[in-house]
Amino acid sequence: MGTGTGTGMSTQGEPGEPGEPDLRHHGDAELRDAGASLTDLAVNVRAGTPPPWLRSRIAASLEGLAAYPDGRAARRAVAARHGLPEECVLLTSGAAEAFVLLARALPAAEAAVVHPQFTEPEAALRAAGRTVRRVLLSERDGFRLTPSPRQAGFATADLVVVGNPTNPTSVLHPAGALASLARAGRTLVVDEAFMDAVPDERESLAARVAGGLPGRLVVLRSLTKTWGLAGLRIGYALSDPETIAALARHQPLWPVSSPALAAAEACCEPAALAEAEQAAKEGAADRAYLLDQLSRRTALRAAGQPEAPFVLVRHPRAAWLRARMRERGFALRRGDTFPGLGPEWLRLAVRDRETTDRLVQALSAAGAGS
Repeated sequence: MGTGTGTGMSTQGEPGEPGEPDLRHHGDAELRDAGASLTDLAVNVRAGTPPPWLRSRIAASLEGLAAYPDGRAARRAVAARHGLPEECVLLTSGAAEAFVLLARALPAAEAAVVHPQFTEPEAALRAAGRTVRRVLLSERDGFRLTPSPRQAGFATADLVVVGNPTNPTSVLHPAGALASLARAGRTLVVDEAFMDAVPDERESLAARVAGGLPGRLVVLRSLTKTWGLAGLRIGYALSDPETIAALARHQPLWPVSSPALAAAEACCEPAALAEAEQAAKEGAADRAYLLDQLSRRTALRAAGQPEAPFVLVRHPRAAWLRARMRERGFALRRGDTFPGLGPEWLRLAVRDRETTDRLVQALSAAGAGS
């Protein structure tokens, strides 16, 4: 499957082996049909969102649905939010659209995708006929990226994709480690879909897309997680003007709806940014509480050092435990669909303390007690 690199990583080539992960499986599958009534710990959208003020802004945009969408104001708002020229911003129908655009628009003889991570980037690249090499991070290193530019798996890649913080491991990689992957002739794609859930957005590379690194840097953001807009589909790509123009040429006309544009503009306002920062701090406190309760009252332990609004845990009978938890009213995210993980892994979304207390009590009752 792969060969060790001596640094806690391995590489992996084409899929096709028995038990190959389903790259198109996502946490929302846990909540369909009979799962709709379950307490959702499978999807990483912040609970209780969108807030009332944002719903009102979106609702007000419905008055203009007869007109074609005009994304200029939202684009300006995103650019101002990041201190970048407008030409460095592309609005997309969620970050998932950006993965498809990257796979279709940018030249790449060989792509390296760092795993475990969100699987849509690899799925989009393979669908576009790209050659993809998997670089698997190691549990013994806490799934933390410690690369060098010449490291096996990266050496020949002209496109590298990595999440930060990474889904599902919840690891926040140092910006310097990511920057070390940049080189002339290479496109470095950093998926920062959960970066606004990190206090102070530390380790972000968003400010560096306009220059300062060799090669091409693309940073992707999503507004669906913090603001509860998964059904609206709104995200954006940040990069140099030439790259943004190349991606835009592969978009259909009017790719982002007027309500989504209204949401993007609203979420970039100072009051919204302050609310997101406060939510990130509260989320960090709720995550610490979850980790403490898991450690005290169950046999589940988180991998690495979680920094995102979810944690990755291991249980020897994870599939059995997930089924038992469904019987007790909780939906958990299976981990075996992520390359580099196996059937013993589960991902849990961070929720408020009352939900955590109910979760831990149900885990103990289900047989996962300490």
